[in-house]
Amino acid sequence: IIACQDWPVDAGKRFFRKCAHQGGVAERKTLIDRNHPLSLKKQAQLVGISRSTLYYQARPLLAADLDLMRRIDELHLEHPFMGARMLRDQLDRAGIKVGRRHVCTVMKRMGIEALYRKPGTSKKRPGHTIYPYLLRGMTINRTNQVWALDTTYIRMAKGFVYLTAVVDWASRKVLAAKVAITLEASHAVDVLKEAFNRHGAPEIVNTDQGSQFTAEEFVQAVKSRGCKLSMDGRGSWRDNVFVERLWKSVKYEEVYLHAYDSVNEARRSIMRYLDWYNRFRPHSRIKKKTPDEAYAVMLPTVELAA
Repeated sequence: IIACQDWPVDAGKRFFRKCAHQGGVAERKTLIDRNHPLSLKKQAQLVGISRSTLYYQARPLLAADLDLMRRIDELHLEHPFMGARMLRDQLDRAGIKVGRRHVCTVMKRMGIEALYRKPGTSKKRPGHTIYPYLLRGMTINRTNQVWALDTTYIRMAKGFVYLTAVVDWASRKVLAAKVAITLEASHAVDVLKEAFNRHGAPEIVNTDQGSQFTAEEFVQAVKSRGCKLSMDGRGSWRDNVFVERLWKSVKYEEVYLHAYDSVNEARRSIMRYLDWYNRFRPHSRIKKKTPDEAYAVMLPTVELAA
């Protein structure tokens, strides 16, 4: 936290206005200085959060909600077209009594939604630019031609985390990954920069329209390396089907077989699985090669010579 209690009031106002457009609620909350001449109410207004947020203490999730999230995650992975009503009906048939509104609340917390054609999909989120999908009809047969990024919910014994990964489209190789407790754009930027440092830059980076990928911080990270940015149509999971297939492998072959007791345990276990996935798991779509083998074979001749 930056100590600014000795600043003039006008300087404090300029500082808080500048910070109001940076970071998420958690980051902006840390900018509040209870000893500053500006009142707490005014500081909260300037950084764009409600005053009640300053006093809110996070509560742990109930065990019943964690069990419900696990079941909804499994149903959503198998049947991504199911909305809150259909999920409620499926849960009811399994003997789990829950209302539609509570299912909606849980889905929002998990960051998932039913996948279907929606009206007005061309409407842009205020302040965020949506980029066109560039891969339709494109032949992708080279390493570092197209990278795909996505984020998925990962359950634990008590709580949940998010996994963000960069995947080379042609070889299925996971180039970089990160387990985090929030959906901030900074995590997507960290993963992308790690992939850049390890493997260079692709021609195109493809993502969905999640807020972490439409944020200016992420867009600039892509463009700064001379890459084109492509985004899936809203709700069109098939546009990024290779990453969706990776999530199914990660969850059925790793996550669902364990009950992680901590974020560190989840991180170690998932990263260990992704290393095994790259080095030892063959894929029928890439002629029974592992992602590491396919990545090496598909490298352009110029890169190999270098």
